[in-house]
Amino acid sequence: MENKTILLVEDNADDEALTFRALTKNNIGNQLVVARDGAEALDYLFATGQYSARDVNAGPQVVLLDLNLPKVSGLEVLRRLRANDRTKHLPVVILTSSNEEQDRIQGYENGANSYVRKPVDFNQFIDGVRQLGLYWLILNELPPPRR
Repeated sequence: MENKTILLVEDNADDEALTFRALTKNNIGNQLVVARDGAEALDYLFATGQYSARDVNAGPQVVLLDLNLPKVSGLEVLRRLRANDRTKHLPVVILTSSNEEQDRIQGYENGANSYVRKPVDFNQFIDGVRQLGLYWLILNELPPPRR
């Protein structure tokens, strides 16, 4: 059975709630796992630490990754994902409030699949999440899992 989990890596509780609300409003019923810092995201993705009992081969279908995270930055999380054979093809959408050109450049240079700036307007955000869900969860086809 295909895993339809979304990993949201977000340290801001308001942005987390907003993302959850937008997913719900768009009838995206995938399981949402939230990591509140970069270290927790890496533990989840590589089944270490508090997630050591998780099946490492049952990864998320897509990662929504904030850049400005405590403990380990979003860019460092992305670098580690791309350096690992099991996760190097995992779709990663940077979902951030940063509009810095350097962040976009570094995101793509480190293998991000997409860079989405969080809109301030809630209706724009809901529409953006609908489009992300349609593409990354329905239309996009992942490569077979690496063992």
